[in-house]
Amino acid sequence: MSSAWGLLLLAFPALYAGQMLRLRRAWQHLPVPELPALPAASDTLAAPESAATPRFSVLVAARNEAANLPQLLADLARQRLPGGQFEVVVADDHSTDETTALLTAAADTAAYHLRVVRLAETPEAGVGKKAALQAALQHARAPWVVCTDADCRVGPDWLRAYAALLDEAGPDVHFVSGPVLLTGPATLLQGLSGLEFAGLVGTGAAGIAAGTPTMCNGANLAYRRTAFESVAGYAGNAHLPSGDDEFLLHKLHAAFPGSIRFLKHPAALVRTAGPPTLAALLRQRVRWASKWRHYRHPPSQRLAVLVLLANLAPMAGLVASVWQPALLPWAAAGLGLKLAADCWFLAPVLQFLGRRRWLGYAPLLQLAYAPYALLVGLAGLRGGYEWKGRRAG
Repeated sequence: MSSAWGLLLLAFPALYAGQMLRLRRAWQHLPVPELPALPAASDTLAAPESAATPRFSVLVAARNEAANLPQLLADLARQRLPGGQFEVVVADDHSTDETTALLTAAADTAAYHLRVVRLAETPEAGVGKKAALQAALQHARAPWVVCTDADCRVGPDWLRAYAALLDEAGPDVHFVSGPVLLTGPATLLQGLSGLEFAGLVGTGAAGIAAGTPTMCNGANLAYRRTAFESVAGYAGNAHLPSGDDEFLLHKLHAAFPGSIRFLKHPAALVRTAGPPTLAALLRQRVRWASKWRHYRHPPSQRLAVLVLLANLAPMAGLVASVWQPALLPWAAAGLGLKLAADCWFLAPVLQFLGRRRWLGYAPLLQLAYAPYALLVGLAGLRGGYEWKGRRAG
């Protein structure tokens, strides 16, 4: 009987390992676009008074981001694109700090076309990130929308990397997901949360490469405006505080199979500060988990269940081995198999992100992940969390 239970404990890590092997192959086969030649220095920035239609509209939803927006706006001023190729639209979501004043001053002095949309002046627009992005979209002029967050940092060739991929991919691409890296002090929490997040980025990228998109991150993505409109944008999930990224990904994949790409280029990397405390990390992850119960996307559901069971089964075996010592080798084998699969998959992803050293945190994350994922998942299903000073759920 113990052998039967042991095989069951080992089954889920084995299935998970097979999935990780497939995802690693998909990650390795992701193409890396070649960046176009740099423009002349005089053409680098988009002129505010330019009447030409830009290629990209950068949308940013901001609420109480006075401490972070100056860095992002400065990064956008350093974009190396020919004049007139991008504009920036920032939607101020009822900020109560100095964000509004900061944006007003920036709109008058920015070296690129910067438009500020204030949700407080249009009550019918609603509140929240989706409402802010939708309001910003109404003022966007470009055929392609690129989204990032107000607390992010981008490199000078961020938009140039998007241009390179779109030039190579052609007109059949409707959605592009980009890489995101968590930054912060070299603490244990930062290492563990950064490693977990890198796994999500890598899994999302590999899923796109394999033709089964499951996840992406709203801090770095782009979509074709006509495609967004054809699937009615956020309709059907506009009431949810989270999910402005993945619900759209799933809708566009269903409507336009094969039209999703991942931008695997170091220049496209967006950096954002990781949660500074364990409490902040848990609040963020519960917010993310709150959208899971609304998924109608079978590949995402199957992957989430597989990850949970692959983590819970070996840990359950370890607990049960107190009463059934014969289960201990099976549980240990399950833990070892899952850890090896994670390290095999994560090694090239972390190499790309420039954080190969985080691989040393993998054994500790393996042990902590089962109770962490279970608690976060249950809290997400229950709903109820605070974000940006608002209570949701």
